[in-house]
Amino acid sequence: MDGNLNALTTVFVEFYYWVTVVFMFLIHVGFCMYEVGASRRRNHMHTLMKNVMVIPLVTVTFFFFGWWIYWAFPMFPFFGGLNHEMGNANLPWSETMGTNLQDRISGVFWAAFLLFSWTAASIVSGAVIERIRSSALWVHAVLIGSVWWIIDAAWGWHYGGWMVKYLGYHDAYASGVIHAIAGGYALGVIMVLGPRIGKFAADGTPRDIPPHNPWMLTIGIFLIYTGFWGFYAACNVPAISPEVIDGQITGTTWTATNIYLAPTSLSAITFNFLMSLSGGLMAAYVVSKGDAFWTFSGGLAGIITASAGNDLYHPIQAMIIAAIGVVFAYKLHYWVERKFKLDDAVGAVAVHGYAGFIGLVIAGFVLWGAPSSPYEGYAAINPLGNTIGAVIMFGVLGFLPAFIVAKIQSAMGVLRIPEEVELQGLDYAEHHAYEDAKAGIIEANKALLASKGTAAK
Repeated sequence: MDGNLNALTTVFVEFYYWVTVVFMFLIHVGFCMYEVGASRRRNHMHTLMKNVMVIPLVTVTFFFFGWWIYWAFPMFPFFGGLNHEMGNANLPWSETMGTNLQDRISGVFWAAFLLFSWTAASIVSGAVIERIRSSALWVHAVLIGSVWWIIDAAWGWHYGGWMVKYLGYHDAYASGVIHAIAGGYALGVIMVLGPRIGKFAADGTPRDIPPHNPWMLTIGIFLIYTGFWGFYAACNVPAISPEVIDGQITGTTWTATNIYLAPTSLSAITFNFLMSLSGGLMAAYVVSKGDAFWTFSGGLAGIITASAGNDLYHPIQAMIIAAIGVVFAYKLHYWVERKFKLDDAVGAVAVHGYAGFIGLVIAGFVLWGAPSSPYEGYAAINPLGNTIGAVIMFGVLGFLPAFIVAKIQSAMGVLRIPEEVELQGLDYAEHHAYEDAKAGIIEANKALLASKGTAAK
């Protein structure tokens, strides 16, 4: 590393991303607790297992080809071919993708994006609890985590992505890039998967299936809030010289930037993160008439709604926008449930998909005319660009591939568990956890009784 300042900056950036990754790990812990709390006891081990196995499956596939997609796809296929130079520099066998002392940033930056991939897969996982085969879910986890979301990141979250350059698409903290696409993907799967047994009465009236463990669910959602705050920090570049951005930032002061390399600060996102969380919680409490499940989830939906523009919003704007998104997401969830008889077990499509979509559209109007990027020649933020972007994220890259793959799995008989297994519970059928434990206890009791009988004689 050349010079004391550059050495200090490099080490700081390396440590910064490492810390954000550790914080973001709490998102996955939170999703595990949240889903177990929402599921019924007979499905707990299955719910945990399918979430745990997301970690190795998505990590390995993201290492082998997901990271390459991000760097190779920014202009593919509409405005140019693959970026072979950047793609090849991030192939799994390249120098940057392994232990070395020359490149201290690639590993931790890759890990930050990897944790985003886990998040996308976990969002889908929550919507389909208690009725999907583990193997089927893992296929979807790899597809959403290492293919589809990273394509949309290359298009709309890369500083050189075609959606940013030509549409003026702006999505600083991933209302669409992670949340809308994952919500749309979850919708595509549950539309084919069908509802849980007993979710709807004979006349089609939806029944409420309350969470088994509200305390675990609550702690899980708070861990997700905490990890999401780390996610916000990971979406920033902590220190960058203006000269790096082709001179488009004037002055000589080093600055933090958003994902598009436009100046921002941790102070700005701290204001807006907390105000959007608060706006979402208050709106959810009012619209749900104090329902605890929806109040907690509404805080998350509020952050997601405001995330597209939280680098530029005033804190009061963030609070109001969050509240608006929560009301729409809540109303849409129950309308879709009644109208189409869809069973979104944890409200994932609403909290992530609908809120993310709405957040993108709102950002296009509120930030209309603001620069989408510090680079010259890029389109300004506008309603049409962000609305088209929302459709691409939720529908084209989210819902459509999920629906097609789920249809194929259903036709092959590998999507949904058999009815008798669902009634018995996936823990008994797939993992035998409680069944084996029960057998062990019975054997131990028999042995104990036998020993007591012998002693009595």
